Amino acid sequence: MAPDSPLPEEIDVLIAGAGNAACCAALSAREAGLSVLVCERAPEEQSGGNSRYTAGAMRMVYNSVDDLKQLMPDLTEDECANTDFGSYSSEAFFDDMARITQYRCDPTLTDLLVENSFPTLSWMRGKGVRFMPMYARQAFKIDGKFRFWGGLTVEAYGGGPGLVQQLHHALDREQIRLAYDCRVLSVNVTSEGVSSVDVAYKGRPQTIRTRSIVLACGGFESNRMWRTRYLGPGWELAKVRGTRYNTGDGIRIGLDAGAASAGHWSGCHAVGWDANAPEFGDLKVGDGYQKHSYPFGIMVNANGERFVDEGADFRNYTYAKYGREILAQPGQFAWQVFDQQVTHLLRDEYRIREVSKVQANTLPELAARLEGVNPDVFLDTVREFNSAVQQDVPFDPTVRDARGTTGLSLNKTHWANPLTEPPFVAYQITCGITFTFGGLKIDDKARVIDESDQPIPGLHAAGEMVGGLFYFNYPGGTGLTSGAVFGRIAGRSAAESLSG
Repeated sequence: MAPDSPLPEEIDVLIAGAGNAACCAALSAREAGLSVLVCERAPEEQSGGNSRYTAGAMRMVYNSVDDLKQLMPDLTEDECANTDFGSYSSEAFFDDMARITQYRCDPTLTDLLVENSFPTLSWMRGKGVRFMPMYARQAFKIDGKFRFWGGLTVEAYGGGPGLVQQLHHALDREQIRLAYDCRVLSVNVTSEGVSSVDVAYKGRPQTIRTRSIVLACGGFESNRMWRTRYLGPGWELAKVRGTRYNTGDGIRIGLDAGAASAGHWSGCHAVGWDANAPEFGDLKVGDGYQKHSYPFGIMVNANGERFVDEGADFRNYTYAKYGREILAQPGQFAWQVFDQQVTHLLRDEYRIREVSKVQANTLPELAARLEGVNPDVFLDTVREFNSAVQQDVPFDPTVRDARGTTGLSLNKTHWANPLTEPPFVAYQITCGITFTFGGLKIDDKARVIDESDQPIPGLHAAGEMVGGLFYFNYPGGTGLTSGAVFGRIAGRSAAESLSG
């Protein structure tokens, strides 16, 4: 079917969105033999939602390297022999979700996420999605052997762009129509449930008859007004890491249809992001604007002072909340500072051409180059920090090494090293928002729940727009896994709603 051919007047299941969650929903619904239409608001060259801007990391349960081989059958014997992949139990995953969200995550949804994580990735593998170990981002070589850390091991081949490409190819193989520049506007609901959906296809309005829809078109992170209204003052100043098209359409559509809201509406996933990054994500750079090696250095604000415990935990468990802390600093920026003891540990994103970087052979020279920073206070901060480091404790980047500081008003808990080895380097960052935590209430079948705590027949949701999973913070790699898990559940449930 030609990509610009007219849309059907009637379809079994309509999917709003074309990212990871939406594609998984479409493929799942297609397994029931139903006709499926995927409506993507963005043009083809910007399609795929936030999924396309990610590194493709997916957190999942695995008990041994044998489980990993099921997902990555091309793992070689040498790779297995030279790598400590460890394991990540369902108990550890559930505990991480509970701990990171301050025990507010919905237990039913969290249990579904955890227990379906590995089976869902195995199912995606069967749909043609390839996976590989995250050597570059989640492993360090210690004593000649790679060691993974932080419960995160697997990424989609080709990162986020590769994941979206493979899922879109899967749609083609299953003969699922993907309509670009097709914005879902509203869902029409009668006493019996969903009856039709209003869309704008290439600017032309159309109503499509359907009794089942899956909303999977992201949060409201690209909507300045909603960010300021729900996240609070100053959030209109944040940069958006991903797509400009996630303005809350699906959430608004669900609420207009009578859905109940759920989750942490004043919370979001926000990280340290290059200060000179554009307002919205740039697919040529992808997630290279992020700066996530801060546990191995210090972060200072315009006053020249540290403002977070850079080593509170593995970056997987702190990076998504530190963007908020950076946004709250004077001028909404900070500098990450490192010396040559740790620069070999910095992730690849620190080496991109677009990076905001300064370098100097002495700390006073560096202080003069930190734009917007009080140099005298900065030098005092470094001096006090250096004196406070517990240098008798061994440094190990793959474990919580307890090499911290003592006697400071804000101590660093792990991975503390005095800044003594020139040349010194610093990177200027601001806040980059990834996605918002508030959304629609769903049940264990990914059915959207109304304010009377009843499912709205034919209405389902998945992905970032589901509320109730994340509060205050976020374990790295959980978003894509959540999208895939609940997308698959939503597609299956959408099919079941038509046979019920």
